[in-house]
Amino acid sequence: MRQALAEAEQALGHRDVPIGALVVRADGVVVARAHNERELTGDPTAHAEVLALRRAAAAAGSWRLDGHTLVVTLEPCAMCAGAVVLARINALVIGAWDPKAGAVASVFDVVRDPRLNHRVEVIGGIEAEASGRLLGGFFEGQR
Repeated sequence: MRQALAEAEQALGHRDVPIGALVVRADGVVVARAHNERELTGDPTAHAEVLALRRAAAAAGSWRLDGHTLVVTLEPCAMCAGAVVLARINALVIGAWDPKAGAVASVFDVVRDPRLNHRVEVIGGIEAEASGRLLGGFFEGQR
Protein backbone atom coordinates (compact mmCIF):
# COMPACT_ATOMS: atom_id res chain seq x y z
CA MET A 1 0.00 0.00 0.00
CA ARG A 2 2.89 2.36 0.59
CA GLN A 3 3.88 1.99 -3.05
CA ALA A 4 0.30 2.78 -4.09
CA LEU A 5 0.36 5.89 -1.88
CA ALA A 6 3.61 7.00 -3.51
CA GLU A 7 1.97 6.48 -6.89
CA ALA A 8 -1.07 8.52 -5.75
CA GLU A 9 1.17 11.45 -4.85
CA GLN A 10 2.27 11.67 -8.49
CA ALA A 11 -1.28 12.66 -9.46
CA LEU A 12 -0.83 15.89 -7.50
CA GLY A 13 1.66 17.04 -10.14
CA HIS A 14 -1.15 17.42 -12.66
CA ARG A 15 -3.96 18.32 -10.25
CA ASP A 16 -5.68 14.94 -10.39
CA VAL A 17 -7.33 13.37 -7.34
CA PRO A 18 -4.45 11.51 -5.63
CA ILE A 19 -5.40 7.87 -6.01
CA GLY A 20 -2.82 5.21 -6.77
CA ALA A 21 -3.08 1.56 -7.77
CA LEU A 22 -0.80 -1.44 -8.24
CA VAL A 23 -1.40 -4.83 -9.78
CA VAL A 24 0.61 -7.58 -8.10
CA ARG A 25 1.14 -11.13 -9.38
CA ALA A 26 0.70 -14.11 -7.07
CA ASP A 27 4.49 -14.26 -6.59
CA GLY A 28 4.50 -10.70 -5.20
CA VAL A 29 5.92 -8.96 -8.28
CA VAL A 30 4.33 -5.61 -9.12
CA VAL A 31 3.44 -5.82 -12.81
CA ALA A 32 1.66 -2.47 -13.20
CA ARG A 33 1.18 0.80 -11.39
CA ALA A 34 -0.87 3.88 -12.11
CA HIS A 35 -2.39 7.00 -10.64
CA ASN A 36 -5.40 9.06 -11.70
CA GLU A 37 -4.84 10.84 -15.01
CA ARG A 38 -8.28 12.28 -15.79
CA GLU A 39 -7.12 15.90 -15.70
CA LEU A 40 -3.85 15.08 -17.43
CA THR A 41 -5.45 13.23 -20.34
CA GLY A 42 -8.99 14.61 -20.41
CA ASP A 43 -10.21 11.01 -20.26
CA PRO A 44 -13.08 10.34 -17.82
CA THR A 45 -12.06 6.67 -17.59
CA ALA A 46 -8.43 7.40 -16.64
CA HIS A 47 -8.87 6.23 -13.06
CA ALA A 48 -5.85 4.67 -11.39
CA GLU A 49 -7.49 1.24 -11.22
CA VAL A 50 -8.47 1.13 -14.90
CA LEU A 51 -5.04 2.31 -16.02
CA ALA A 52 -3.28 -0.22 -13.79
CA LEU A 53 -5.51 -3.04 -15.07
CA ARG A 54 -4.84 -2.05 -18.69
CA ARG A 55 -1.08 -2.03 -18.08
CA ALA A 56 -1.18 -5.35 -16.23
CA ALA A 57 -3.17 -6.97 -19.05
CA ALA A 58 -0.63 -5.68 -21.57
CA ALA A 59 2.22 -7.08 -19.47
CA ALA A 60 0.46 -10.44 -19.08
CA GLY A 61 -0.60 -10.61 -22.70
CA SER A 62 -4.15 -11.37 -21.59
CA TRP A 63 -7.17 -9.55 -20.23
CA ARG A 64 -7.57 -12.35 -17.66
CA LEU A 65 -5.65 -11.40 -14.54
CA ASP A 66 -6.39 -14.54 -12.52
CA GLY A 67 -4.02 -14.83 -9.58
CA HIS A 68 -3.41 -11.07 -9.43
CA THR A 69 -4.20 -8.60 -6.66
CA LEU A 70 -5.16 -4.97 -7.14
CA VAL A 71 -3.97 -2.59 -4.42
CA VAL A 72 -5.67 0.81 -4.45
CA THR A 73 -5.60 3.75 -2.06
CA LEU A 74 -9.37 4.45 -2.20
CA GLU A 75 -12.37 2.15 -2.52
CA PRO A 76 -13.14 1.82 -6.24
CA CYS A 77 -16.13 3.48 -7.89
CA ALA A 78 -18.73 1.47 -9.85
CA MET A 79 -16.76 1.67 -13.10
CA CYS A 80 -13.53 0.49 -11.50
CA ALA A 81 -15.22 -2.22 -9.42
CA GLY A 82 -16.78 -3.55 -12.62
CA ALA A 83 -13.39 -3.55 -14.32
CA VAL A 84 -11.92 -5.51 -11.39
CA VAL A 85 -14.59 -8.20 -11.81
CA LEU A 86 -14.20 -8.32 -15.59
CA ALA A 87 -10.41 -8.68 -15.28
CA ARG A 88 -10.90 -11.68 -12.96
CA ILE A 89 -8.74 -10.12 -10.23
CA ASN A 90 -8.49 -12.49 -7.23
CA ALA A 91 -8.06 -9.98 -4.43
CA LEU A 92 -8.58 -6.28 -3.86
CA VAL A 93 -6.66 -4.42 -1.16
CA ILE A 94 -8.17 -1.04 -0.31
CA GLY A 95 -6.80 1.90 1.65
CA ALA A 96 -9.63 4.26 2.60
CA TRP A 97 -13.33 3.59 2.16
CA ASP A 98 -15.40 5.98 0.02
CA PRO A 99 -18.79 6.54 1.68
CA LYS A 100 -20.00 8.71 -1.23
CA ALA A 101 -19.16 6.60 -4.27
CA GLY A 102 -17.55 3.35 -3.12
CA ALA A 103 -18.73 0.30 -5.03
CA VAL A 104 -17.04 -2.40 -2.95
CA ALA A 105 -18.93 -2.01 0.32
CA SER A 106 -19.86 1.59 1.06
CA VAL A 107 -22.61 2.29 -1.50
CA PHE A 108 -22.62 -0.89 -3.65
CA ASP A 109 -20.82 -4.23 -3.49
CA VAL A 110 -20.10 -4.94 -7.13
CA VAL A 111 -17.06 -7.16 -6.59
CA ARG A 112 -18.89 -9.68 -4.38
CA ASP A 113 -22.33 -9.61 -6.01
CA PRO A 114 -23.48 -13.25 -6.20
CA ARG A 115 -25.30 -12.57 -9.48
CA LEU A 116 -21.99 -12.03 -11.28
CA ASN A 117 -19.75 -14.80 -12.61
CA HIS A 118 -16.71 -13.75 -10.55
CA ARG A 119 -16.24 -12.55 -6.98
CA VAL A 120 -13.22 -10.85 -5.48
CA GLU A 121 -11.70 -11.22 -2.03
CA VAL A 122 -11.64 -7.81 -0.32
CA ILE A 123 -9.17 -6.60 2.31
CA GLY A 124 -9.91 -3.05 3.39
CA GLY A 125 -8.62 -0.31 5.64
CA ILE A 126 -4.92 -0.80 4.89
CA GLU A 127 -3.09 2.50 5.52
CA ALA A 128 -6.54 4.14 5.56
CA GLU A 129 -5.37 7.12 7.61
CA ALA A 130 -2.50 7.92 5.25
CA SER A 131 -4.79 7.66 2.25
CA GLY A 132 -7.40 9.81 3.95
CA ARG A 133 -4.82 12.48 4.79
CA LEU A 134 -3.59 12.60 1.20
CA LEU A 135 -7.11 12.92 -0.18
CA GLY A 136 -8.19 15.38 2.51
CA GLY A 137 -5.21 17.62 1.82
CA PHE A 138 -6.00 17.61 -1.89
CA PHE A 139 -9.63 18.55 -1.41
CA GLU A 140 -8.79 21.24 1.15
CA GLY A 141 -6.58 22.84 -1.49
CA GLN A 142 -9.47 22.80 -3.97
CA ARG A 143 -11.76 24.85 -1.75
